[in-house]
Amino acid sequence: MPSSVKDFFDRRIPDALRQHPEKAKEVAATFLFAITGTDGGTWTADLISAPPVCQPGCIGKPQCTIEATDEDFRSMIDGGAQAAVQAFLSGKLKIAGDPMLISRLSWLMQVGNPTI
Repeated sequence: MPSSVKDFFDRRIPDALRQHPEKAKEVAATFLFAITGTDGGTWTADLISAPPVCQPGCIGKPQCTIEATDEDFRSMIDGGAQAAVQAFLSGKLKIAGDPMLISRLSWLMQVGNPTI
């Protein structure tokens, strides 16, 4: 069964940030995720604050914004880094702001989905 985008941001990422705040500090960036579709929404992952948080809405000024459909983002959750690269190369994943921060995003995806 494919992962739920809402569950990923509302439960799995916050749980992982509580368990691994030191890893979030290494990433030290703020991401905005704007996911369209019925399983979508907008979430801010603030990996600079102490403690790091992931919460609904656009909070503050994100350094990097990631946009995708819920279907494409689910494939990234379930498919890992390779699926994310494919989504980006095919134009299904849009990135705004500091593009260098996208390399730090892999940690967040991994801790949010320990099965990958």
